[in-house]
Amino acid sequence: MQIGVWISLAAYFALMLATGFYAWRKSTSSSEDYVLGGRNLPPAVAALSAGASDMSGWLLLGLPGALYATGLVEAWIGIGLFLGALANWIIVAPRLREQTERYDNSLTIPSFLANRFPTQAAALRMISAVVIVVFFAVYTASGLVGGGKLVQSAFDGNYQIGVWLTLGVVLTYTVIGGFLAVSLTDFVQGCIMMLALVIMPIIVLYAGAGGGFSQASETLAAVDPNYLSLFDGLTLIGWLSAITWGLGYFGQPHIIVRFMAVRSVKSVAAARNIGMTWMGISLLGALGVGILGRAYVERNGLELADSETIFILLAGLLFHPLVTGFLYAALLAAIMSTVSSQLLVSSSSLSEDFYRLVLDREPSETEVVNVGRLAVVAVGVVAGIIALDPDSQVLGLVANAWAGFGAAFGPLILLALTWSRMTGAGAVAGIVSGAVTVIVWILLGWNGSFLGGPGVYEIIPGFIVALAAIIGVSLATESADEFRAIEN
Repeated sequence: MQIGVWISLAAYFALMLATGFYAWRKSTSSSEDYVLGGRNLPPAVAALSAGASDMSGWLLLGLPGALYATGLVEAWIGIGLFLGALANWIIVAPRLREQTERYDNSLTIPSFLANRFPTQAAALRMISAVVIVVFFAVYTASGLVGGGKLVQSAFDGNYQIGVWLTLGVVLTYTVIGGFLAVSLTDFVQGCIMMLALVIMPIIVLYAGAGGGFSQASETLAAVDPNYLSLFDGLTLIGWLSAITWGLGYFGQPHIIVRFMAVRSVKSVAAARNIGMTWMGISLLGALGVGILGRAYVERNGLELADSETIFILLAGLLFHPLVTGFLYAALLAAIMSTVSSQLLVSSSSLSEDFYRLVLDREPSETEVVNVGRLAVVAVGVVAGIIALDPDSQVLGLVANAWAGFGAAFGPLILLALTWSRMTGAGAVAGIVSGAVTVIVWILLGWNGSFLGGPGVYEIIPGFIVALAAIIGVSLATESADEFRAIEN
């Protein structure tokens, strides 16, 4: 059995490395090529790259695991994300694509903010780079946790080896090929992920759970009569904590950077339609894996110690080894697509926004690209160390990092693109207050329990505080230089 699995996985790894080599030959001659692929991504590549780098192992591990353990009520997270992603494509994507090119061809989110608010350029570059590296170290760790769980659950291997093996493959093609390699591999990985999420629920429903929806529903009703209810036990705070995951989209650097790289503003609409179709199908598939996976486990008297490994369990039990290997590759695709995107954004912030800033000279393009490659490795190693705890939960790590970015950058990006009265001082106040609020909220444990009741997801207070800080400080300050920049 293992031979067929390894054949499929070997083919997947070879495809990823070949793509990285192709991208190295095609587009790494300048920092714009390495960081943004020359701003020439076709709509389909941009769309699936944004989707694949967004969903990560959360789509095949975290969300199905939450649905498996709790029931359909957890689907509100997916609903919130879908609505948030749609708003992100409509509000942010076209404006960011146009304005990042207009403001001195900004290659990163921090450089765009610095060019948009020149009076606070240095502070915004430095603070943004720090926030990006800190939260991405945690976010990247969540992906590596997924790789460790795959090796541990599917192959009865060592969890830590799985973490470093996953990191090693991602580092190889990311360091070699840069943004184009990451985007092209994301496109392939996105196709693999969606296909897997279409195949598995169908097979589980008819070959695994047996009898179709009716018998699966009966099995789940025996577990919990309200298992398939969207509202059972749902409080207002619980609903808000789930639906407001969608707010995080406006501030995710590894996602919105794809908007900066799409071929043209006119291509954004086509990319949006492709991306949202992909996301809708993939979320429905993840829902099916978690819910129908629970029916399969119950009907067959199986035990599952970690609900986040339901996809791995079903892949190993129900399919031919070659298909099992393909499904494992889909899981790795979900993990690697996000990890590579996060590592590249972190490295671009360090090389473009930190390294250039601290030098007293203008570095060559080759030097900046090489510094970016070293930064990819450095951030990856830190994330690997964070991920070494085998008790880590994918969904928990993703939730923390997602909230951090959503609060620190979400209100900032939205207002920077749409409100001409915003000032640099307001931008600094927003990013600092949003990030600090999220960190303090987590440290105080208020995301688990707040005022004796259920916890409040940290993105809610973080987003509100940052939004208020930006508006309040901007109205209290003025900058003629920044207003003239908007007019020009």
